[in-house]
Amino acid sequence: MTIDCDIQADRYCVHQVTLMEQCNFQQSIECLSRQGVYKTAVWRQKLNEVGEKEGRRILEDLGVMPIALCAAVLLGDTQEVSLSQCIEQNRRILEQAAAIGAPSVIVITGGLDGFGRDIQSARSMSLDVLGSLVPYAKALGIRLVLEPLHPMVCGNRSVISTLGEASQMLKAINVDDVLGIALDTYALWWQADLQTQIEQVGNRVCHFHVSDWLPNTNDIRFDRGMPGDGLIDNRQIRQWLESTGFDGAIEVEIFSKQNWWQRPEDEVISVIKQRYVSSL
Repeated sequence: MTIDCDIQADRYCVHQVTLMEQCNFQQSIECLSRQGVYKTAVWRQKLNEVGEKEGRRILEDLGVMPIALCAAVLLGDTQEVSLSQCIEQNRRILEQAAAIGAPSVIVITGGLDGFGRDIQSARSMSLDVLGSLVPYAKALGIRLVLEPLHPMVCGNRSVISTLGEASQMLKAINVDDVLGIALDTYALWWQADLQTQIEQVGNRVCHFHVSDWLPNTNDIRFDRGMPGDGLIDNRQIRQWLESTGFDGAIEVEIFSKQNWWQRPEDEVISVIKQRYVSSL
């Protein structure tokens, strides 16, 4: 199957976190609108600066669509592992998404904090929390989109690391109209069988996140590269995903304390738009 590598501008999406340190909530949305990027994934840290009502007003006034809210953490943002507290924290995040008109919430499991070395118990509890959230998400019209992360962050961010593991969690709950998967190339590019896994679970993928892995990265979480500057063949992975029928936004998501978060916001978005043509 031949796939056109040109990405139409209406598929451009830049996560708000890409402008995390140089912009407040309104400034980031103003920049995206000014640059002609009309989709974003809103980040809770930024939304909490202004609140849901004001956040929605800003998005609507500037014509930027919130395609997701990031991120719900199934096992909580702290070492607290009470099932009821985890569920309540995440119900609140779903309410925030509904309040700003975001159709999805990106979900990570959380890490091993509070579980010692018992990764199976952490996985089991994250499955319980996800399942408990499904009826509430369905009532709000929100899709829960599970994102596996790189195994280097298993200790503090995610106890699932592959598309296959994410798909098994979704199959265990079996509510496909509420659940989906986010494929992040930064988290998954290293897998030798990535193409096969995409072919197997591609119909579950709702969000596609892109950045780059720098060959001499100095921070696994906060030194992501601009697409085209590192080792990830984002275009090839996109083609694999699109061969399964995916036609959603191509979401640039860059955490970069020492580089891109220190640059002027319009410069960052201008470079991203160039990379949509050259590298994505």
